[in-house]
Amino acid sequence: MRASQSVQRRASARHESFLKHAGYRYAWAAGALSAFALLAYVIIDIEPRHHGGSWLGYTLGAISAGLILWLTLLGLRKRAITGGGWSLKGWTSAHVYLGLSLSLIATLHAGFQVGWNIHTLAYVLMMIVILSGLFGVYVYAVIPRRMSDNRGETSSKEMLEAIAAIDRELRIAAQPLPDAFSARIKDAIEKTELVRGPLARLNAQPRSCPTRHAILALRAEIEADADPDDSFGPVVSLLERRRALLLRVRRYARYKALLELWLYVHVPCTFGLIAALIAHIVSVFYFW
Repeated sequence: MRASQSVQRRASARHESFLKHAGYRYAWAAGALSAFALLAYVIIDIEPRHHGGSWLGYTLGAISAGLILWLTLLGLRKRAITGGGWSLKGWTSAHVYLGLSLSLIATLHAGFQVGWNIHTLAYVLMMIVILSGLFGVYVYAVIPRRMSDNRGETSSKEMLEAIAAIDRELRIAAQPLPDAFSARIKDAIEKTELVRGPLARLNAQPRSCPTRHAILALRAEIEADADPDDSFGPVVSLLERRRALLLRVRRYARYKALLELWLYVHVPCTFGLIAALIAHIVSVFYFW
């Protein structure tokens, strides 16, 4: 019985979201840390006003700097395999919630003062990193399920194989068509782009899609001709099936791009933040 319960607990932990990890343990810890910082800021009187150079400002600044350095270690942590309280899921959960608390603690450290200097640059980069991280949390919480729903019971490889099968049917079905239309079918088959850059992949229904243009051309011909060729109908039907499959493949590529795209902001800005943080600390103690 105990062994069965242990297995069930481990299975439940595997399916538990990193946001809910250990009963929101790190959400509570981050909330307590934020409450402590806010309470200290409100209760402790600093003359003439709160600022980063006060003893409280230095304390909150040290906490902020420590959090920033610790948060950047997630990339290294992903390369280690451990379980227990500091599993990767637990570390990620702490990364998210302590990152959110950092936005408040660093703001209190600065005393809500900004200017055109290295200190504000570090703060702005920090906020960009936090906001991009929030977007990353959203996509990792929502996109995997959408990817699964879009794919259904079909793998990406199977969808591509289905498109290839339709292409073979199209080549045969398009042979009786006039040259202008068979050329459009050929373009639809040979000029369709599935491997595109990250930004291009965000558009799952590009207006330049040759399959779309072929469908529009054939439908226009059918509507304009009082006695359309019987071979047009089956070709349009195949093209519609092809277009539907292309949409599923492109949606899948779009979701994958969203999972990757935020990192193009998050990671470079993190390195920029570390550099600006070092400059901020050196300048503060050099001119102190």
